[in-house]
Amino acid sequence: MLVLWPLAVALLATAGLLWAPWPQSWSEVPMVCRALVSALRLWWWSRQRPPPTLLDVLLRRARENPDKLLLLFEGRELTYGQLDADSNRLGRALLAATALSPGDCVALLLPNGPLFLTAWFGLTKLGCAAAFLNTNVRGQGLLHCFRSSGARLLLTSADHSSLLEELLPALRNDNVTVFVLDGENTGGAVESLHDKIQAASDQPLPQSLRSEVTFQSPFVYIFTSGTTGLPKAAIINHLRAHRMASFMTGCGFDSSDVLYITLPLYHSSGSLLGICSCISAGATAVLRSKFSASQFWDDCRKHNVTVIQYIGELLRYLCNVPKKSNDRDHMVRIAVGNGARADVWKEFLNRFGNIRVCEFYGATEGNVGFMNYVGKVGAAGKVNFFTKMLLPFHLVKYDAELEAPVRDANGHCIAVPTGKVGLLIGEITPKTPFIGYVGNKILTEKKHLRDVFRKGDIYFNSGDLMMLDHDNFIYFQDRIGDTYRWKGENVSTVEVADVLSMLDFVQNVCVYGVTVPGNEGRIGMTAIQLHSGMDMDGEQLYEHVVANLPVYARPRFLRMQKAIETTGTFKYYKVSLVKEGFNPDVVQDCLFILDDKKKAYVPMDQEIYQTIISNQIKL
Repeated sequence: MLVLWPLAVALLATAGLLWAPWPQSWSEVPMVCRALVSALRLWWWSRQRPPPTLLDVLLRRARENPDKLLLLFEGRELTYGQLDADSNRLGRALLAATALSPGDCVALLLPNGPLFLTAWFGLTKLGCAAAFLNTNVRGQGLLHCFRSSGARLLLTSADHSSLLEELLPALRNDNVTVFVLDGENTGGAVESLHDKIQAASDQPLPQSLRSEVTFQSPFVYIFTSGTTGLPKAAIINHLRAHRMASFMTGCGFDSSDVLYITLPLYHSSGSLLGICSCISAGATAVLRSKFSASQFWDDCRKHNVTVIQYIGELLRYLCNVPKKSNDRDHMVRIAVGNGARADVWKEFLNRFGNIRVCEFYGATEGNVGFMNYVGKVGAAGKVNFFTKMLLPFHLVKYDAELEAPVRDANGHCIAVPTGKVGLLIGEITPKTPFIGYVGNKILTEKKHLRDVFRKGDIYFNSGDLMMLDHDNFIYFQDRIGDTYRWKGENVSTVEVADVLSMLDFVQNVCVYGVTVPGNEGRIGMTAIQLHSGMDMDGEQLYEHVVANLPVYARPRFLRMQKAIETTGTFKYYKVSLVKEGFNPDVVQDCLFILDDKKKAYVPMDQEIYQTIISNQIKL
């Protein structure tokens, strides 16, 4: 490693010259230094045979500091040494009870907690990949996820085994074995492995079981949220896991930190960015079974938390909790996550104090990502010299009506100028691969864009619309599946949601487009959840919408909901909302329509609905 330092110094010196004209340039130096060290370390490891994986990092932590606390979960402690021993027992019990072989995939249907980590790394020690099943998915959706992973063994807990009852006949027909890892053996259709695990030796498992593992071998399968269709299993190999685990280091995360994780471990933010970052840095994680806005800061104070994770609407939920005199009484110095809206970001800082928000952008399966390490409110990342060098990406023109990038006369995509919104695409190269989805070549191919700027090139289609400003900050605008086109104009659901969220009586809002017979495109509709104890003011809402949104972007229909359904990572489920549309006979919630004559949002009934679909009302 020492021979690499002259190279590192030379690169930093060159970068320093290139940064000189850039605003905020020297605030970037610490992050870039940390990122460079991580990159050099990974390069060095990749040359070793076999290359050190995150499991090897865990084992080194367990040897050097076995009593260091890795996980604190609702009163239960798990040290690095205990995880090593417990995962050995579980691995040995599985070897004795099954015909598992290195390279196999095993599905996990487990809640947050120490058992999740024990099963995960026990499988890794056997040379197996783990597929993290979403515990919120039910029925045929859950069966689809399991089958798509290619696993023949499913490990679950006593609390979650009931989710499998209706699926057991299908699983048996597929010759699938199901084990409960905790609780007693009840003699039912699912066998408990608890006693065998407890009786097994905690001695190290043979390293020969994972001797064939490389950086390209699958480590885990992470399922997408399924907000726009059935979930897909993204393949995370050992190299990508290392890169995701080192992300926190770029934010200043180290072994002295305590990370608070309230996200589900089946999601990449909770497992790879959370748990794996702690293992990589030798830090401690405080884990909850479920996010609680009311308990969040009490937990942070109780456990001396220094770094928190967020995603989607989590920061908004924290801001919605009634204010307390001790809101700023905590040790949290960094918040890491994505999906924070600018207005919520500002409110969060004003209320909870001087916390450095490290917003980032990146899809679980994507090959391009950004990080906002200088705290620019609203930005998803900062593009610098190394970003451009290591992550070849472009923003290209996109046609929302055709749902495809715009091509020129030569059939090539058209890059948008600085300051304009475009579809983010990342070039697929050996250094920036797109591994795809397990067992689904069709969906993997759909993420490919070919012959983009020249014949034969291939890019990853992120599905996200972004904007790069003149200061090299990049901003998330919308998902292309959420963006809709009305009256010949593209409408950003994020922009509309930001406007509606300004109203005092609005707690949560979900914006989407719905089709209307006889009209092209999709017209705006929004589902709204009110703050407790507050009523909707149809006139105020109308005035606010008219004052802040162009005609084509104003949501014409409104659906009042007691709660807007979200995924485990706080993304809105829009599929059912779009499908149900604005038919009062289908939608059980109260519906409203924007009425320009009455200058208000007024209740909508079946009679009004019939006049709309018969084109008697001009939209």
